[in-house]
Amino acid sequence: MSTNLVIIPTYNEKENVEKMIRKVFSLETPFQILIVEDNSPDGTAAIVKKLQKEFPEKLHILERKGKLGLGTAYITGFKWALEHGYDYIFEMDCDFSHNPNDLERLYKAVFDGADVAIGSRYISGINVINWPLGRVLMSYFASMYVRIVTGMKIMDTTAGFKCYRRKVLETIDFEKIKLIGYGFQIEMKFTAWKFGFKVVEVPIVFTDRKEGTSKMSGGIFNEALWGVMKMKLRSWFREYKQ
Repeated sequence: MSTNLVIIPTYNEKENVEKMIRKVFSLETPFQILIVEDNSPDGTAAIVKKLQKEFPEKLHILERKGKLGLGTAYITGFKWALEHGYDYIFEMDCDFSHNPNDLERLYKAVFDGADVAIGSRYISGINVINWPLGRVLMSYFASMYVRIVTGMKIMDTTAGFKCYRRKVLETIDFEKIKLIGYGFQIEMKFTAWKFGFKVVEVPIVFTDRKEGTSKMSGGIFNEALWGVMKMKLRSWFREYKQ
């Protein structure tokens, strides 16, 4: 059995999901995939279930009743991964904005000693393709704001392409993770950092989706930005110690 699990939340990803699954399974490093499916009306779940017949041991799906938030999708996936004994747990989008080839680089970073490996858009300049300038600036300065508020030295604090060593997810109390949108990505990094885990950024090139519809909105960033201040305040009353 592979000890590597890639968690991919989906909502209306019929254009991308089969291509993504086949690409991940074509990599030299063995990965399994868990699709966390939020009742997509476009038939994403049916595509995954059909592929399960071809990949019965490697492809898994958890179906939820609707769009319940990115954070809860990943937490659902994390709990499943821990229950099923995986050692390295990955987060990745389904839309190819995260290059599946980079899974192997994240795996190597954690295998070589990191506790959390982040696919970072900003550790070596600004490596984003096909985003309008306004969105690039919003994302870049959001990460800067998070660094100022939290004290973390992580350049890409909102990144959603990551690998966790099992012990990190075993240590974090998911009930205390309060942000459920893209702020979830910030809070998970902050919590791992406060616990003293080794966080490493691996440079990647982020390419905006070519097919399907973006789930990003200004409201998502507002939730993250206001949530960061509340998260920092909560941390003053919470102990982070392994």
